[in-house]
Amino acid sequence: MQAFDYKKQILEPIKSLRGAPKEEMYLPGHRTCSGCGPALNYRLVAKAAGKDTIFIGPTGCMYVANSSYLCTPYAVSWIHSQITNGGAVASGIEAAYKIMMRRGKYDGPFPNVIVMAGDGGSVDIGLQAMSALMYRGHDVLFICYDNESYANTGIQTSPTSPYGANTTFTPPGKMIPEGKTLFPKDPPQLVIGGHPAVKYVATTCVSYPLDLMNKVRKALNVDGPTFLHMLAPCPKGWKFDEKLTLEMGRLAVETGMWSLYEWENGQYKYSHIPKTYKPVGEYMKYQGRFTHLKAEHIAKMQAFVDEKIQRIKAIAVEAPIRTPKAKA
Repeated sequence: MQAFDYKKQILEPIKSLRGAPKEEMYLPGHRTCSGCGPALNYRLVAKAAGKDTIFIGPTGCMYVANSSYLCTPYAVSWIHSQITNGGAVASGIEAAYKIMMRRGKYDGPFPNVIVMAGDGGSVDIGLQAMSALMYRGHDVLFICYDNESYANTGIQTSPTSPYGANTTFTPPGKMIPEGKTLFPKDPPQLVIGGHPAVKYVATTCVSYPLDLMNKVRKALNVDGPTFLHMLAPCPKGWKFDEKLTLEMGRLAVETGMWSLYEWENGQYKYSHIPKTYKPVGEYMKYQGRFTHLKAEHIAKMQAFVDEKIQRIKAIAVEAPIRTPKAKA
């Protein structure tokens, strides 16, 4: 039986920043903080995805700051979902379009369906709906824009907040001088290890915009569910000078606190691997959430990062980001 043609879009790779689309799909007029990493992240994702896109926005910073007073900055379709059910709403939208196309009620291109969820809406409160979407194999890109806290409600700790972070729920004190005592979840590994329908997973950082946009396009070109974990530095939550947003992202990669890679059909490919990693202290010293840490706490974080770097070196294959070919 011949497969139905859903007119899936195939997006070409962007060869340079000058070659990026000029048209903006995420416009001025929102109320995000100065230097907001997630807002810059959203702009790049929307630019890469293009006009035939539907965003699902679970409750979080990018919902509250972007949709106040019935005003939104989106030049494409956008819908709010609860923080718990971004994956469920996206599943329904994807399934509805397929039904309409099979019944001849819609003959346009199949839209890029993208969930833009924070770390809480991805791998904490929203984990069940994200996992169910991937288990069922819906053709949806699920993005976790990770600012490493529940920033919208007062900088509470989240499962991706780093060890030692001073948050509302993990304040340092006499009994627990380091603040947060737990190390963060690894969202890509949650997806890779538990969802056989997923064939493409990648990490990005807003400080590397060309890498980010091409991974968005590559993920959207894949048939089936895909996942991107995006580091989005947050001046308010991390307590750094707002002009240092891009520098914080670069330092995260240069110290090994964050790695840029793809996982495609079981193979890892890394990009922007530092020849020599900087000490994690170079990254942490600019952020007020770490100023209470003592040398032994920083050494504990360094050991955690060193172990991760050794794993990377054991499997690292450095390769360019390429867009999958269209199916015949």
